Amino acid sequence: MAISLSVVLLLAIILVVMIRSNNIKAGPAIVAILFGFFLASTGMAPSIQRFLNSIAETINTIKF
Repeated sequence: MAISLSVVLLLAIILVVMIRSNNIKAGPAIVAILFGFFLASTGMAPSIQRFLNSIAETINTIKF
């Protein structure tokens, strides 16, 4: 749960920065948000979650 909240927060910050720096306009940003919202309610959501979890676990096992 903590990872998913962190990812959502990170993506929200990136989206706000992109909108404010005019790299992305409000219209495409709304489309991107709606795409993510509706994608989360599809059958692909568990596969995407497992993929992101495996990436997070891989990063966590890297020793610096």
